[in-house]
Amino acid sequence: MIVTSGCETMSAKERVRRTFAFEKTDRVTIGYEANPAIHKRLCESLGVSPNDMDAVFRALHVDYRNINAMYTGKPLFAPVEGRQVNPLDGYRTRWIEHSTGGYWDYCDFPLEGAEEEAFASYPMPSPDDFDFDAAGRHAKSYNNEFGLYIGGPGTPDIINSNGRIMGMEDVLCHLITENEAVLAFIKRRAAWQLGMWERLLDKCAAYLDFVWMGEDLGTQHSPMIGLDLYRKTLKPIHAQFVALAASYGLPAMVHTCGSSSWAYEDFIEIGVRGVDTLQPEAKDMSPESLVQRFGGRLNFRGCISTTGALTYGTPDDVDAVCKQTLEAMMPVRGYHFAPTHMIQDNTPVENVLAMYNAVHKYGIYA
Repeated sequence: MIVTSGCETMSAKERVRRTFAFEKTDRVTIGYEANPAIHKRLCESLGVSPNDMDAVFRALHVDYRNINAMYTGKPLFAPVEGRQVNPLDGYRTRWIEHSTGGYWDYCDFPLEGAEEEAFASYPMPSPDDFDFDAAGRHAKSYNNEFGLYIGGPGTPDIINSNGRIMGMEDVLCHLITENEAVLAFIKRRAAWQLGMWERLLDKCAAYLDFVWMGEDLGTQHSPMIGLDLYRKTLKPIHAQFVALAASYGLPAMVHTCGSSSWAYEDFIEIGVRGVDTLQPEAKDMSPESLVQRFGGRLNFRGCISTTGALTYGTPDDVDAVCKQTLEAMMPVRGYHFAPTHMIQDNTPVENVLAMYNAVHKYGIYA
């Protein structure tokens, strides 16, 4: 059971908007992501259906919902036996069992080791082939109750998402060597995403509160690529998405795994308002360091590690970590309480409950 403070005086939508504006709110904004097995066990504890995400979000007091346009075009990729094939990008996953559940792991990499012609002819959707009218109706149906966003960590996600298609080693080598065929492929993929966003924003912008992007830029210990490469190849693409959002008056938040703060000044330069994931155990990613360097200039989302107390500690340990993180983040405003990644399947349910009870205990503004 989640015990709230009873001090909420704002709608979720107002709370989200004020958070992105670095303004005072009644409590911090709350987010939630979890892998299937722990999600199912948590829902059993909460007494809600794991398929009813709105009920889950209401039970945890999550403040925002995603608006997406469903693809309605012709199939782009043939099915593969024993695999899930992503309908838009064509990457493949296979089910991997483990002791506490399982997950769909990326495999096969259809453009691994491919020649130039394969990159040029690889299918991609048209921005026209999505149901934007239904997305608009979905956004309107929330009646301004919750914060709403489009996108997610996979947009444009140049390194990670293209790595799912051609393999991580290949995408990094192609970026470093400036392979023209691959750079053209990357730009073509970003172009259909940008075009889809533009049509989605035309239908839904009046109901939206932010856009969510993604780009994994760091390992646990260091940058994944050099700053020069980021500025030359990735940053101009990121800037297009941020500029599109800004043209509709919406802030942009970017999901960045690992040690990524080395790129945050460049994010700020192109107008990014918030950063997500924020693994506190990664180099230069502690809450205290982020607040000192970027507080008041970037919203922060995450910082509750999925590889620390949440997974391996006790409920009391989780409570202490959440309290410490909130004490560091809350004074500069702009903090979104959330796990660093999907909560992992080997996480005890009682620890997840302790996490969300902690935010309702310590995340209240006086």
